[in-house]
Amino acid sequence: QVQLVESGGGLVQPGGSLRLSCVASGTIFSIGAMGWYRQAPGKQREWVATIGSATTMYTDSVKGRFTISRDNAKNTVYLQMNSLKPEDTAVYYCNARVAQSGSNGLSAYWGQGTQVTVSA
Repeated sequence: QVQLVESGGGLVQPGGSLRLSCVASGTIFSIGAMGWYRQAPGKQREWVATIGSATTMYTDSVKGRFTISRDNAKNTVYLQMNSLKPEDTAVYYCNARVAQSGSNGLSAYWGQGTQVTVSA
Protein backbone atom coordinates (compact mmCIF):
# COMPACT_ATOMS: atom_id res chain seq x y z
CA GLN A 1 0.00 0.00 0.00
CA VAL A 2 1.00 3.62 -0.47
CA GLN A 3 0.38 6.50 1.93
CA LEU A 4 0.63 10.23 1.28
CA VAL A 5 0.89 12.51 4.28
CA GLU A 6 0.61 16.29 3.97
CA SER A 7 1.87 18.85 6.47
CA GLY A 8 2.50 22.56 6.72
CA GLY A 9 -1.00 23.96 6.68
CA GLY A 10 -2.24 26.57 9.12
CA LEU A 11 -3.59 30.07 9.62
CA VAL A 12 -1.82 32.93 7.88
CA GLN A 13 -2.61 36.58 7.24
CA PRO A 14 -3.23 37.87 3.72
CA GLY A 15 0.09 38.44 1.97
CA GLY A 16 1.79 35.78 4.04
CA SER A 17 3.46 32.53 3.05
CA LEU A 18 3.19 28.84 3.81
CA ARG A 19 5.07 25.79 2.61
CA LEU A 20 3.20 22.53 2.25
CA SER A 21 4.95 19.16 2.18
CA CYS A 22 3.71 15.74 1.14
CA VAL A 23 5.66 12.55 1.79
CA ALA A 24 4.90 9.29 0.01
CA SER A 25 5.67 6.04 1.82
CA GLY A 26 4.95 2.34 1.57
CA THR A 27 5.61 -0.07 -1.29
CA ILE A 28 6.97 2.26 -3.99
CA PHE A 29 8.83 1.26 -7.16
CA SER A 30 8.59 4.61 -8.90
CA ILE A 31 6.64 7.87 -8.71
CA GLY A 32 5.41 9.72 -11.75
CA ALA A 33 3.69 13.07 -11.66
CA MET A 34 2.92 14.62 -8.28
CA GLY A 35 0.53 17.45 -7.65
CA TRP A 36 -1.64 19.55 -5.39
CA TYR A 37 -5.38 20.09 -5.40
CA ARG A 38 -7.59 22.13 -3.11
CA GLN A 39 -11.20 22.20 -2.00
CA ALA A 40 -12.83 25.26 -0.53
CA PRO A 41 -16.03 25.02 1.56
CA GLY A 42 -19.04 24.40 -0.67
CA LYS A 43 -16.92 24.03 -3.80
CA GLN A 44 -15.59 21.16 -5.86
CA ARG A 45 -11.99 20.04 -5.57
CA GLU A 46 -9.82 21.92 -8.05
CA TRP A 47 -6.37 21.30 -9.48
CA VAL A 48 -3.63 23.69 -8.30
CA ALA A 49 -0.26 22.49 -9.63
CA THR A 50 1.54 19.48 -11.07
CA ILE A 51 5.19 18.53 -11.36
CA GLY A 52 6.57 15.86 -13.64
CA SER A 53 10.14 14.81 -14.24
CA ALA A 54 11.04 18.11 -15.86
CA THR A 55 7.89 20.18 -16.13
CA THR A 56 5.62 22.18 -13.85
CA MET A 57 2.12 23.46 -14.47
CA TYR A 58 -0.13 25.77 -12.48
CA THR A 59 -3.70 26.88 -12.52
CA ASP A 60 -3.96 30.52 -13.58
CA SER A 61 -5.04 31.82 -10.18
CA VAL A 62 -1.78 30.81 -8.48
CA LYS A 63 0.76 31.51 -11.24
CA GLY A 64 3.54 33.76 -10.00
CA ARG A 65 2.59 33.14 -6.34
CA PHE A 66 2.92 29.37 -5.83
CA THR A 67 5.89 27.15 -6.65
CA ILE A 68 5.76 23.36 -6.79
CA SER A 69 8.93 21.31 -6.36
CA ARG A 70 9.93 17.75 -5.51
CA ASP A 71 12.73 15.82 -3.86
CA ASN A 72 12.82 12.40 -5.49
CA ALA A 73 15.27 11.00 -2.94
CA LYS A 74 12.74 11.74 -0.21
CA ASN A 75 9.58 10.89 -2.22
CA THR A 76 8.38 14.37 -1.28
CA VAL A 77 6.55 17.13 -3.10
CA TYR A 78 6.35 20.71 -1.84
CA LEU A 79 4.12 23.69 -2.50
CA GLN A 80 5.57 27.09 -1.61
CA MET A 81 2.70 29.53 -1.35
CA ASN A 82 3.48 33.25 -1.29
CA SER A 83 1.28 36.36 -1.38
CA LEU A 84 -1.60 34.35 -0.02
CA LYS A 85 -5.13 35.64 -0.46
CA PRO A 86 -8.34 34.84 1.44
CA GLU A 87 -9.59 33.02 -1.66
CA ASP A 88 -6.72 30.54 -1.26
CA THR A 89 -8.43 29.22 1.87
CA ALA A 90 -9.12 25.53 1.36
CA VAL A 91 -8.12 22.02 2.30
CA TYR A 92 -5.07 21.18 0.19
CA TYR A 93 -4.62 17.61 -1.01
CA CYS A 94 -1.53 15.93 -2.36
CA ASN A 95 -1.79 13.56 -5.31
CA ALA A 96 0.83 11.19 -6.72
CA ARG A 97 0.93 8.55 -9.43
CA VAL A 98 2.82 5.59 -8.03
CA ALA A 99 3.97 2.22 -9.38
CA GLN A 100 4.34 -0.40 -6.66
CA SER A 101 6.41 -2.74 -8.82
CA GLY A 102 8.22 -2.81 -12.16
CA SER A 103 5.39 -4.76 -13.74
CA ASN A 104 2.55 -2.54 -12.52
CA GLY A 105 1.38 0.66 -14.04
CA LEU A 106 0.94 3.95 -12.21
CA SER A 107 -2.02 4.35 -9.87
CA ALA A 108 -3.24 7.58 -8.31
CA TYR A 109 -3.06 8.08 -4.56
CA TRP A 110 -4.33 10.92 -2.36
CA GLY A 111 -3.34 12.34 0.97
CA GLN A 112 -5.79 13.17 3.73
CA GLY A 113 -5.51 16.93 3.26
CA THR A 114 -4.18 19.87 5.24
CA GLN A 115 -6.15 23.00 6.04
CA VAL A 116 -4.91 26.38 4.84
CA THR A 117 -6.76 29.43 6.15
CA VAL A 118 -5.90 32.93 4.99
CA SER A 119 -7.52 35.52 7.20
CA ALA A 120 -6.74 38.75 9.01
